Amino acid sequence: MTASSFIPRRRTPAAIAAVGASALVLSAAGPLAATPASAATTISSGHVDAVSGRIVKGRLRMFVKDGSTGSGRVQWRDPSTVVLRLNDRAKVKLPGGLSFVGPTGSSAWLIPQVQRSGVVWAGWNTEELSTKQLRGPLRWSLRKVTGPGRAVIYQTGSFGDASVLFSSAKRFPQSTSVPLGVHVHGNWAFTKRGTYRMSFALQGTSRAGRSLKANGTLRVRVG
Repeated sequence: MTASSFIPRRRTPAAIAAVGASALVLSAAGPLAATPASAATTISSGHVDAVSGRIVKGRLRMFVKDGSTGSGRVQWRDPSTVVLRLNDRAKVKLPGGLSFVGPTGSSAWLIPQVQRSGVVWAGWNTEELSTKQLRGPLRWSLRKVTGPGRAVIYQTGSFGDASVLFSSAKRFPQSTSVPLGVHVHGNWAFTKRGTYRMSFALQGTSRAGRSLKANGTLRVRVG
């Protein structure tokens, strides 16, 4: 499945201010630093880019870009050390037109495309990648989902039309193309309480023509 309907948001001064085994943590300008694997970070509100690509020592790496404190400080975290937590503030009744998530009127937990107070706001990000590093866009794939219910990532257009990027109800792997240098948000819907593990992959081509790949598994705890 390939989706091409993205709503990219390039970095603006306002957006910058808003973003303001081992686990790898980077400061916005600092080097890689190791922290114990036990130091998992649970994020239940604020802004994160849950799938972010970055070149580190010539390798493509996948990170969670964590700006959830709102202080302007950003940390680049290994996805294996992050849990996105959705509490009941994220619980919604599904309106009509979202049958790809569940029946009208049924419950789901939603990371919204537009920020909502008290709910984590998760996007994806290629702002650290440029045509000086890679040829063409990045390939983003969902390889596997485990969890108690359905998981769907979709975007809502200006007129309410929905474009599904990934769905655990479909066959894996599923892929979409992401332009370089963009910061994008969408809706992340989960239909039952419990823990979901979403295994993603990023793939690009270096300026020298070398294939670059990165993998990461994101955990989402619902309820």
